[in-house]
Amino acid sequence: MSLSGSRTRWVSDFFSYETTKSVVVKSWVVGVVNRGVQLLILAYFVGWVFLHEKAYQVRDTAIESSVVTKVKGVGRYAGQVMDTADYVTPPQGTSVFVVVTKQIRTENQAQGVCPESEAAFHCSADRDCRELRVPGVLTGRCVPYNTTLRSCEIQGWCPPERHPLSSSPIMLEAENFTLLIKNSIRFPLFGFEKTNLPPPGSGIELGRCRFHPQLQPLCPILRLGDVARLAGQDFPVLAATGGVLGIKIGWVCDLDQAWERCLPRYSFTRLDSLARTPAPGYNFRHARYYRWPNGSERRTLIKAFGIRFDVLVYGSAGKFGIVPTLINTGDSGLAPWGSRGSPQHGGTVLCDIILLNFLKGAEHYKARKFEEVRHGDGVPWRWRHLRGAGSDPPGAVTHPAPISCPTGVRGCPAHHPRQPQGVSPRGTGGQLPGQAIH
Repeated sequence: MSLSGSRTRWVSDFFSYETTKSVVVKSWVVGVVNRGVQLLILAYFVGWVFLHEKAYQVRDTAIESSVVTKVKGVGRYAGQVMDTADYVTPPQGTSVFVVVTKQIRTENQAQGVCPESEAAFHCSADRDCRELRVPGVLTGRCVPYNTTLRSCEIQGWCPPERHPLSSSPIMLEAENFTLLIKNSIRFPLFGFEKTNLPPPGSGIELGRCRFHPQLQPLCPILRLGDVARLAGQDFPVLAATGGVLGIKIGWVCDLDQAWERCLPRYSFTRLDSLARTPAPGYNFRHARYYRWPNGSERRTLIKAFGIRFDVLVYGSAGKFGIVPTLINTGDSGLAPWGSRGSPQHGGTVLCDIILLNFLKGAEHYKARKFEEVRHGDGVPWRWRHLRGAGSDPPGAVTHPAPISCPTGVRGCPAHHPRQPQGVSPRGTGGQLPGQAIH
């Protein structure tokens, strides 16, 4: 083929056009598969996407929330009566607070020099006192710690902190302390506001109720021991080492229903990990400063172990919207059937695979489904000359090659040996070229 003819053929192929050809197949197997797939896809979109996931709603996940907490209870610790001001920090009642259950106190610390108490700083000579991280500045001297031990000397707050963990008491009365949570939420997209406090007439007496996941799931007053238990923790162990507990309040609301149906759900978990950590539990240090009569500044250093509570609020709200309804209806195929992505389209793909590859007479169906029609009517002589001597003359109609009909395939009528099966010339009462036979 000449270069000019090849180029002309490439241009002709490039500007070709493909159009859909519909073929109706009378087959029980393909028909049952087609309708079955359509029903499955339709059931998925109606049951899961619309009813379960509520795809017809506008969603608002930007929840606005405020949390106020208040702990009540009195306990005894080291011979002293402890109230809320003694064991709750910070005292402002925020969404994150600590209930102190154990303390290690170092009384009457003052600025000066003294031997370090930690075993890592025991020494026998000055050369053993190296520059290491300590709660003060090393002087480089090895001095007596007691009658038998010597230790590196530091400059800082003296005497240094000691760690009598085994002898430190635990305030186990904290297990019966109560926690009141006041949570107000707002979904700005819908202007919806609500609080977790039970409204008047709800049957919940706020002063006497206690939260219970089955009996009192809406009571906002929680017992600290119940919070630890619902989080899967042993309160005495937790009080001894400290830890972080999460109180999660979920607001998942369907605003198409009544206002009273939007209710909070409480869940509990431990947030800090006990595995693979060199320092399990939760503790922190703080100091109380004062002056002696001689004007020198003193402090009491407190290493506090306690349970930290984090109140976490999350939620989303949905309400009917015409835009998501129309969008998801079209995507799911509940719009007029036959669009791409609809149940009918999903069934067509599977049925075509079965029809063209596995059924008896697959080649016959392929020949009926895929047909090439060349442009021949009204082609100028110049174009025909460029296509070559083998081109069809002007006004000629190109028919597809005769199609053999497999034995036993339904819908294959007898045909004349000179007339291609399924295609007749254009004429009165004749069938158009390429038209399917049903």
